[in-house]
Amino acid sequence: MTRHDLVIRDGLIVTAADSYRADIGISAGRIAAIGTGLSGAESIDAAGLWVLPGGVDAHVHLSQPTSDGTVMADDFESGTRAAAAGGTTTVLPFALQARGQSLREAVAAYHREAEGKCHVDVSFHMIVTDPTPQVLGQELPALVREGYRSFKVFMTYDDLMLNDRELLEVFDVARRENALVMVHAEGHDAIRFMTEKLEAAGKTAPYFHARAHSAIAEREATHRALAHAELVDVPIVIVHVSGRAPLDEIRAARRRGHRVHAETCPQYLVLTENDLKGLNMDFEGAKYVCSPPPRDTESQQAVWEGLADGSFDIFSSDHAPFRFQGPAHTGKDNPRARTSFKWVPNGLPGVETRLVILFSEGVSKGRITPERFVALTATNPARLYGLYPRKGSIVVGGDADLVLWDPGVRRTIRQQDLHHGSDYTPYEGMDVTGWPVRTLLRGRTVMQDGQVMNRPGDGIYLDRTG
Repeated sequence: MTRHDLVIRDGLIVTAADSYRADIGISAGRIAAIGTGLSGAESIDAAGLWVLPGGVDAHVHLSQPTSDGTVMADDFESGTRAAAAGGTTTVLPFALQARGQSLREAVAAYHREAEGKCHVDVSFHMIVTDPTPQVLGQELPALVREGYRSFKVFMTYDDLMLNDRELLEVFDVARRENALVMVHAEGHDAIRFMTEKLEAAGKTAPYFHARAHSAIAEREATHRALAHAELVDVPIVIVHVSGRAPLDEIRAARRRGHRVHAETCPQYLVLTENDLKGLNMDFEGAKYVCSPPPRDTESQQAVWEGLADGSFDIFSSDHAPFRFQGPAHTGKDNPRARTSFKWVPNGLPGVETRLVILFSEGVSKGRITPERFVALTATNPARLYGLYPRKGSIVVGGDADLVLWDPGVRRTIRQQDLHHGSDYTPYEGMDVTGWPVRTLLRGRTVMQDGQVMNRPGDGIYLDRTG
């Protein structure tokens, strides 16, 4: 009988396809056997627990520079530590090209930022903000061929957005090079128009961010992005979809035969625009400012329907962490942000709480099946971004990235228990059912009972040239 390095015994294995009880034999960091009565030099008793694939979070911002001096709360060390604590074993952050910067240099700089710091495995998307002839003709095609097979574009933010012609040009490169484009779909002119009207009326509190970044602006931009993608005939991903209006645009495009993928995030399941009011329309609402913003309860219901019926392909955190009160006015609470919602740094921490929120609100409450949970959080993002079957599933030959999950334990989300670099969580005080108790990365325990046990640098970079 083969003797494995490690055997996980008697757990309920849950994959995107089915659930069954078996042992998992692990050798040299990979799943070597799935069966019963397996022999190992070491063993882990998983009786009473579920064994899930390690989470794949395909939308994470770490060490990302900003144009206004605000500093992200997580670098690669703290951000990947938080991922491991939350049951995620692979993250895909973004290498941001600043205007005037070489795209290749942006990628190289990001590798320098990550080197020796990661607790879990990583692979990079790119963000294209300056599609010069050099970038479109040489750098972007070459980088895609080198394995950077996905990149993001923005339709809003002064220092990030592309105009319609630029969108069409980068879509065309993606089509030729077989790359996948992620689109932040919000209409910039509509947002700017509403922002100016609200400021003129003295409506500058964080709550009015949700009024400026309206569902109409998201719907319009989603429609426009899909139209451009259909014209070029390229598949795209509409990221962080917040409600029914953009989701209906995606469904309509699919009915026309277009290849479009949809992503949503925890904030659209459990937060609403009312959270941006803070305690009494005060600055506490800045803790909930992100784009697109959380909407109303009807939008929440629409997102849940989309998660259950297959309209959404993936569930990501869009982890974009800022401190509320950073040093030297570098957090959300800074003097300029106090003058208008438009200066509040956009983004929420969420890489550590992504899985527990979807499990508790989805699986524990009967809104989605355990298998759908695994598909949304691990298998589908691994497939979509070229990491499957190495990541995102429990198959012989795949990396032994596994999470032992207690489906019945009840916990309360508290900032003091989390591992990210932010000084708050927007989910403070939320009661959840289901929690990861042990995380394994390539067969090694990296988190147990809330304690991250591995060292920075144990995570590796995942090449996607295959």
